[in-house]
Amino acid sequence: MIALKKLILIFLLPLTIFAQNSKVVTFRILASNVPDSSIIYISGNLAELGNWQPDKTPLEHIFPNLWEKKFNFPKDLKIEYKITLGSWNTEALNEKGEVPPNSRLTVKNDTVVEININLWKNQVKTKLKGQITGRVDTYANLKGQGILPRDIQVWLPPGYETDTTVHYPVLYMQDAQNLFDPATSSFGVDWQIDETADSLIRTGLINPLIIVGLNNTEWRSSEYAENDTGYAYMKFVINKVKPFIDSTYRTMKNPENTAIGGSSLGGLISFMLAWNYPDVFSMAMCVSPALKIFKIDYVDNVINYNGIHKNLKFYFDSGTNSLDSLMVPGTLEMISALKDKGYKMGKDILWYEDTTGSHNEASWARRVWRPLLFFFGIKN
Repeated sequence: MIALKKLILIFLLPLTIFAQNSKVVTFRILASNVPDSSIIYISGNLAELGNWQPDKTPLEHIFPNLWEKKFNFPKDLKIEYKITLGSWNTEALNEKGEVPPNSRLTVKNDTVVEININLWKNQVKTKLKGQITGRVDTYANLKGQGILPRDIQVWLPPGYETDTTVHYPVLYMQDAQNLFDPATSSFGVDWQIDETADSLIRTGLINPLIIVGLNNTEWRSSEYAENDTGYAYMKFVINKVKPFIDSTYRTMKNPENTAIGGSSLGGLISFMLAWNYPDVFSMAMCVSPALKIFKIDYVDNVINYNGIHKNLKFYFDSGTNSLDSLMVPGTLEMISALKDKGYKMGKDILWYEDTTGSHNEASWARRVWRPLLFFFGIKN
């Protein structure tokens, strides 16, 4: 009997500890300007909140004008979230009719979060920051085997049309919707990489370059991952997009003048493209990269590699707030693995930690000048 009691205590102890550290967070939405038949979603930085997919986590309609959902979260967990009607074109706005920053909550106790929403993005004309600077060409519906079709966007540097003898290095970027135009960006703020590149070129700090953005699709999380779909996407970039760009524009085709970049999962797939195709790319821009986090681990691929040295340069950065704070350990592990393979800090690797940065386009826009200067800077 005593042994049985001990066994029961051993079984119940983890449940007791979990109960003590788990808190109930209730999100309660008051919205009188939409029909009660509407589906309201919460979207945020956790799997339970849809990993920022705007239509994955619906709230329950409780009463007229009232929606609610309860979650059990560990104590001290940091949450970021927004409210939508199912897409980023219908996200909740603040009282000024502007796209608000992410709402934040650190779980301390059982909490009820009440949000009163009077405006949605599709109901007003919002004022968006930024604009398209320079010429951007768009090509619609490029297809690849095993992935969804997508548009690509091509930003051309100042002077491209005037001197037709010049050829240019190329930077390929993921998530093109968020690069140049705030009107197409997921959260109404773009990377402003067009403005930044234009300024650096005109002030003589970097060589003029072409920036090619590849739109993401609803398969983004699979296309930017180490799986069959991800490898199909990489073949699409290598076999379809790059040859098209090289045949359409005056590019420097060699790997020494070809870079790849992206953020979050886009940073992961950009690293994978450079690591798997060093004969195509010599530079990888990995911004807030998901290199080793949750079930993702690409660090082991580098640790276990025993082939010849790949002639690559890597830029890594991350903020220290919100989801970005979870990216830092894996990024530092990757840097350590690369150093063990002979890559040198400052020469082959540049790492920047942004103590004010979060996992969003505004943060990436603030620091995108760093990889541009590292890869394309004019040497005095």
